[in-house]
Amino acid sequence: MANPALDRRFGGPAGPLPAAVAAGPMVADTMTVGGTVRATTILLALLVAGGVWGWTSVGAASGLLLVAVLVALGAAIATIVKPEWSRATAPIYAVAEGVALGAISRVYEAAFDGLVVQAILGTVVVLGVMLVLYATRTIVVTDRMRSTILVATLGIAAFYVVSLLLSFFGVGIPFVWDAGPLGIAFSAFVIVVAAFNLLLDFDLIERGARRGFPAVYEWFAAFGLLLTLVWLYLEILRLLAKLQER
Repeated sequence: MANPALDRRFGGPAGPLPAAVAAGPMVADTMTVGGTVRATTILLALLVAGGVWGWTSVGAASGLLLVAVLVALGAAIATIVKPEWSRATAPIYAVAEGVALGAISRVYEAAFDGLVVQAILGTVVVLGVMLVLYATRTIVVTDRMRSTILVATLGIAAFYVVSLLLSFFGVGIPFVWDAGPLGIAFSAFVIVVAAFNLLLDFDLIERGARRGFPAVYEWFAAFGLLLTLVWLYLEILRLLAKLQER
């Protein structure tokens, strides 16, 4: 998931390089696209493994779900703040997030049979389409696009935080979370923003490799991509659930 924290770590489109990168010849191993793909594959495998366990062993009301969410949140924050730790923290995030996703997905599946498979397929299709659009340069990531998507992402994140805080006081935002036209339109908009975040993730990976970032940033970039995929999956799951409720 492309966000200001990750983008700053990669120096922005023309920002300063980290000290380890500026050192140049002192860095023995540098980031590559292939290395990032391998790291992403490993993280996805860990996510799936955690998801299987969460699906079969963790209930929605279980304290283990809360533990998994807190561990995933802590690992995500640690990875963003200290990307040099990402070889250790990104896998921890993947496993914990997988456990949480597995438990959450089981709840949706119990309510709507076949919904999880549809959401997984939808996520894979969106990933494939955006990768093709990026690789063929059908869509080129520009500074303006990057800024627009980042602002939209931050706006959505702020909306989620406000909604969560209001829920503690028994206040809900009408129409957005239900299965009405506004709720469906909102979910569709969020999915579009999440999909465009994939383009920003691909761009970060290419920029990091091109500028010779340390190899540990392969895990950092893979973590960012995994964040986006998790977000995209959850939003597709939520949209499909709304459509089933109509």
